[in-house]
Formats: sequence, C-alpha cells, structure tokens
Amino acid sequence: MGRPKSSRYCRQPLLNNLTASIALSVIASGFSVILTLIDPVPQSLVASYYVFGLLSFGQGLCTSILTLTAKACAKTTPELYYMSLTLTVGSILSTGFFMVRGGLWLTNGRCVTDPSRNNEQ
Repeated sequence: MGRPKSSRYCRQPLLNNLTASIALSVIASGFSVILTLIDPVPQSLVASYYVFGLLSFGQGLCTSILTLTAKACAKTTPELYYMSLTLTVGSILSTGFFMVRGGLWLTNGRCVTDPSRNNEQ
C-alpha cells in the first residue's frame, strides 16, 4: 500500500505535527494548573517543566521547518497549511519573547544568588 493519490494530499506531515502541538497544549494547561495549586514546588516538577520547555521549543522548530518546506500544501490543504503557519508565527514570537526576557534576566544579574541581595523580611 503506497501513498494516497488525491488532490487533497499534503506530502509534509503537517497533520501529525498539529496533533503533537495539541498534545503539548494540553500538557501546558496541566502544568499551569499544577504550578498554581502547589506552593512549595518540588524540584522534580521544576525539572520536568524545564524539559517540557525544551520539548516545546523543539516542537516549534519542527513546525517552522515543516511549514516552510510545505508551500505546495497551501493549494492542496489550505486549512492545515494556514493553521501550521499560525503556529509557526506563534512559536517565533514566543521564542523571541523568552529570548528577550532571558537576556534581560541575565543582564540584571538575577542569575547570581547573593544572600546579601535578599530583600525578604
């Protein structure tokens, strides 16, 4: 059994990518609920959150690459292509936001843990 011969067929796996994106969105919702409810957050949860962030970045990178190489899908499956294009723009904006925020965090010296800078009473 080979690939389908249809006029509405896209050679790029945009549908699989969209499914993975939806799954990551559900996981992100779960993280937001869990991190809201737990006050002293365990280190294992923090570590899994960072791993999830790396997975989300990788997913955004894959979405960008697949969308940029799927120009023909705009004619065959336009809904899927434009949804993938929207996710690409969102991931680029999100990556840019967190790069700027991380850069500001590093320039303000927030990464240095100096006990004398502790302002808590």
